[in-house]
Amino acid sequence: MNAVSSPGSPPASLPESPILAAAAPAPLPAQAADLQKAFDLFNQVSAELTQSYAALQQRASSLTEELALANGELRRQYEEKQALSERLSLLLDALPGGVLVLNGQGRVTAANPAARAMFGDNVLDGHWGDVVRASLEPAMTPGEWLLGARRLSVAESALDSAGGKILLVHDITATYQMQAEMERHQRLVAMGEMAASLAHQLRTPLATALLYTANLGQPELQESARLRFAGKATAQLQRLERLIQDVLLFARGQSMGRDEIPVGEWLHEVAQTVEPLAQERGICFQFHPDCPAAVLVGSRKALYGALINLLENALQVSETGTTVSLTAWRDGELLRIRVRDQGPGMSPEVQARIFEPFFTTRAHGTGLGLPIALGVARAHGGEISLHSVPGEGSEFVMSLPVAADGWGEDKS
Repeated sequence: MNAVSSPGSPPASLPESPILAAAAPAPLPAQAADLQKAFDLFNQVSAELTQSYAALQQRASSLTEELALANGELRRQYEEKQALSERLSLLLDALPGGVLVLNGQGRVTAANPAARAMFGDNVLDGHWGDVVRASLEPAMTPGEWLLGARRLSVAESALDSAGGKILLVHDITATYQMQAEMERHQRLVAMGEMAASLAHQLRTPLATALLYTANLGQPELQESARLRFAGKATAQLQRLERLIQDVLLFARGQSMGRDEIPVGEWLHEVAQTVEPLAQERGICFQFHPDCPAAVLVGSRKALYGALINLLENALQVSETGTTVSLTAWRDGELLRIRVRDQGPGMSPEVQARIFEPFFTTRAHGTGLGLPIALGVARAHGGEISLHSVPGEGSEFVMSLPVAADGWGEDKS
């Protein structure tokens, strides 16, 4: 039976509604606060990553543009180098001179058409030393070689990066012939200009010889006088013959041979010829050779005559009791031969003309000895230099290229 409250008494307590209980706010736990902090940190990091990614995209786009530009530049350079290579290839093929490329072992790795025409197609992959031995002969001028009837100039340049060489081969046959022809014309012009002087040089010994021979026909002439006149006439005729030989030698030029000349033996032969002449004049002759193993290639007779001319010139200007010296030494690829005297020396004006044909400072000189010696030296690829001081003597130095020694040999 339900109880009924009386008026004035407090109402009876009723049970709490579940809906009202759920709507009441509950306190947040500590884990929820940590989760909120983590979520905020995540948002911050995510924003930073987004910014970094945007910057990275911008940088990647910039690098892509730079790479495209670089690729375009490289492509342009490649095309330019390719075009240059094609032009160089066409140029090498069109060159009249030969071009050969040697590796570090001396083997031919490349040759243009001109080089293959000179030495044959089998020059490729061959050793340059074998090509030299099979096809070339050394000329008397350094850097020049003979290929049959052709004359070649060979110049080499080192390839530092690869350790090889580039050889440039030029056919100088026509140039050499033109130079020889020009020298011949110069000699003929000089002879024409000095014809009057030559006629005088020939007339004097001829007239003297005729005078002596005319005296030989006198019947009352004593035998001693006849012998003396005959000797003097013979000496004048020999002088005339020597003058004519000098003129002919200068006019046509000396024909150069291909003799192998051991320098030591050749110099001793010259010294043995000159020493008696020096003793006869009371002159001290000194001989100092310092090149026993050197070898020259050329005309032994012509070189002998040229050196004798220099020494006779020194003896003729020297006084009794003075010294004439002959010294020789090796200077790299050149042989230096010095003839020094203690004569009166020469003025600068005389030095400037001393090698001119028919110029002489002696009464009985022909003026051809020194020009002939210079011509012989130049024909052998050499030169003659002069140093003279008035009152102190003169010094002639003949420089000649020695024979090629082992050039082009296999060094591997």
